[in-house]
Amino acid sequence: MRTLTTMGSTATSTVPTTADLMEVVAAVGTAYFQDFAAAAARHGLNSSQAKALKSVQEPVPMRALAGRLGCDASNVTGIVDRLEALGLAQREAAVADRRVKIVAITEQGREVLGQIREDMSRARAAFASLDDEQRVALDALCRQVLPLLSGQ
Repeated sequence: MRTLTTMGSTATSTVPTTADLMEVVAAVGTAYFQDFAAAAARHGLNSSQAKALKSVQEPVPMRALAGRLGCDASNVTGIVDRLEALGLAQREAAVADRRVKIVAITEQGREVLGQIREDMSRARAAFASLDDEQRVALDALCRQVLPLLSGQ
C-alpha cells in the first residue's frame, strides 16, 4: 500500500497496490465460490456440476463447456451424465454436425439453479450490505476488469 496525499489537503488515503488488489479480489472470489459450493451441495450437486449447469443456460457444445469449466472434455461427460440423470440438463446432437453434442439446461435445471442462487446466504448478505452507489461502482469496476481477466 502507498499513501496518497491530495494537494492542499491534510487528509491522506491509502492506495492499494496491484498485488493488494489481486489478493483481496482472490479472497472475495474464494469466499463467493465457497458459498456457491455449499448452496450447490444442499441441492445434491458438487461445485463442478453446479458451475456446468450455470454455463449451459444457452445450449453449448460439450467441448466449449469443457473450456468454460477449465477441464478436459472427458471430465465433462461425467458431469453432464449426472446432470442428465437428475433431469437438470439434456444433451442432443448438433444439427450441422451430428458428432457434436450440445448441452442445454432443462426447466427443472433452471429452477434448481435459481434455488442455488437464493441459498447463497453469505453472498446475498454481502451484496445486500452495499448501497446503490456502491453497487453501481462495484458493477462498473467488475465490468472493466473482467474482459481483461478473461481475455475477451
